Amino acid sequence: MGVCTEPPSTHSVFTPSTPAAPKICRDFVRSVLAASELDQLAEVAVLCTSELVTNVHQHADGDVLLVAAVEPAYVRIEVHDEGPGLDRLPTPRRAESGDTHGRGLFLVYALADLCGVTAAAVGRGKGVWFQLNLPAG
Repeated sequence: MGVCTEPPSTHSVFTPSTPAAPKICRDFVRSVLAASELDQLAEVAVLCTSELVTNVHQHADGDVLLVAAVEPAYVRIEVHDEGPGLDRLPTPRRAESGDTHGRGLFLVYALADLCGVTAAAVGRGKGVWFQLNLPAG
């Protein structure tokens, strides 16, 4: 079980919002975690990343910017879009048993240690993020 002993680091990838975007971002997050010796967080991080990037592809405007920050106590993944800002926040909901959509944010909120939404630093858009705490010791 690895623990991040390096100073905080931030990595990012920019991709068009196409059907390939979730895979590109999943592979990127898996690589960042492997390079940081945090493979034990990969499955949850990759699932949450996939859900957020898929939401951008299906519901938001513009391309995808993914930022992965590896801090001494946690990993934070942010997925930014160019769609409407904080006036149209994504919110988790419980899907009905027959629904084929609507579980993504619910899964992210259930699996992550912290989640949230931030306004874009410049221009339109927002960032939806989740945080996974690093194991103690």
